[in-house]
Amino acid sequence: MKIRFGYEIVHDFPNPTPMIILLGAHFTRASDIIKPDFMVTTPVVPITPYRDGFGNWCSRIVSPAGRMTIFADGIIRDSGLPDVLTPGAQQHAVEDLPAETLVYLLGSRYCETDRLSELAWSLFERTPPGWPRVQAICDYVHNHIAFGYEHARATKTAWEAWNEGRGVCRDYAHLAIAFCRCMNIPARYCTGYLGDIGMPPPYGPMDFAGWFEAFLGGRWHTFDARNNMPRIGRILIAQGRDAADVPITHTFGPNTLVSFRVWTDEVE
Repeated sequence: MKIRFGYEIVHDFPNPTPMIILLGAHFTRASDIIKPDFMVTTPVVPITPYRDGFGNWCSRIVSPAGRMTIFADGIIRDSGLPDVLTPGAQQHAVEDLPAETLVYLLGSRYCETDRLSELAWSLFERTPPGWPRVQAICDYVHNHIAFGYEHARATKTAWEAWNEGRGVCRDYAHLAIAFCRCMNIPARYCTGYLGDIGMPPPYGPMDFAGWFEAFLGGRWHTFDARNNMPRIGRILIAQGRDAADVPITHTFGPNTLVSFRVWTDEVE
């Protein structure tokens, strides 16, 4: 399968403004790229790439005052298969976890393990450890939160999402991640593309998606509390502790978002 994917994001800036942009396909998909999703800016400005502390490739620019458009349009090869299910994946004892996974056991900006630990243990202590426990967390979060774009809020945390019972994909991911960490399962936030390939219509507006990965059986596994079913055509952009680590754009000054388009479609 081939998937065309990309975006067009337009801002107005009153002043010259530095930006960090995290929008390219993740380096783990490099061998699948058919047409690179190179970022193009209008007006043209220098782009400086760097790799952050989580291994994600980022881009730095300084937008001049006025209108700035960032655009990319790529094609990627995909297996066309849904997310892999591994029901037998085992949970590790904390003392046996690889050192690089330990940071994903800790509380973070949007995942307050201190506030949610008692609740998590009351809900999931009797679930079988490992994959069944993470799936039980996904089932609970999927049923507890009502989805709606009108419920989106940039500052909403996992604790607030649980209390309010509504949110968007990042809120599902944050709450599931926090519950996993409370149960001593490393979990990390993922952002990327997820279209409607293989799904029946009607289709909603396209946006970037948030899901998570849990470390079980010696490797990371994909989970999606928002959709709570295997999906086709995920294109990872970045991973981090939570959404604070992987904003698609981070602007260091006032601006107005004028328009925002995302696409990810199967092509011949």
